[in-house]
Amino acid sequence: MDSVDLIWKDGRFGQTSRRDAWWKDVLPVLVVFSLFLVYANWAAWQGTHYTWGPYLSPFYSPLFFGDSEHAWFGPRPSWIPAFVSPALLILWVPGLFRFTCYYYRGAYYKAFWADPPACAVSEPRKSYLGERYFPLILQNLHRYFLILACTFIVLLTWDVWKALWWKDAATGQVSFGMGLGTILLAVNVVLLGGYTFGCHAMRHIIGGKKDRLSESPALLEAYKCVDCLNNRHKLWAWLSLFSVALSDVYVRCCSMGIINDWRIF
Repeated sequence: MDSVDLIWKDGRFGQTSRRDAWWKDVLPVLVVFSLFLVYANWAAWQGTHYTWGPYLSPFYSPLFFGDSEHAWFGPRPSWIPAFVSPALLILWVPGLFRFTCYYYRGAYYKAFWADPPACAVSEPRKSYLGERYFPLILQNLHRYFLILACTFIVLLTWDVWKALWWKDAATGQVSFGMGLGTILLAVNVVLLGGYTFGCHAMRHIIGGKKDRLSESPALLEAYKCVDCLNNRHKLWAWLSLFSVALSDVYVRCCSMGIINDWRIF
């Protein structure tokens, strides 16, 4: 190999050095995902400007407590500290689901954990740690976050339905309509659905207990659908990352009066 030096170490070949720019694929993921985390945390701590008309930011859905008509259980109870925004009660679920995603692991494993730094590159330790030891063993919770994330897809779909019904402030009459925000929220659900249902763990849930999927036609078709989505898992991951942030930005800007929602009908 021209770009590496191979040595025999711990019963396997490893590389003492790597002269190619292996970090080029890792750096964009780290930068963009880090910027997303910064914005998401900032938006979650604000606790304001997350609704406008029939729109609800996906960062705050489901909204358990609040002054909005979207709130399930009415105003915030006194036992919840004032500094805890409604988003902080729920955002940990999609956040940890995405953080433990197999696709994103490849970036921060290499950049921060060096476990391994790159394919066939020796690790800076005597033995392979992988996901058998703390803290990386916590990554195995991903399959459980997947189940919770699927419920969020259902809830966000309900938010899109609610975003189709507009209340006249003067008369209180509700009518069917659509705005640009409705479309953005709907597209966000589609992209998040493609990312969630195409998860690697979903393939195991669908067909992991079957030796022959051909014996279960329904499971076979479901597996094919999941596999089809999984083939573009990276694309779904990026598009849904941007769509969920864009949806929050749009609702926030409408609420703050920075922009006016484009009412289609």
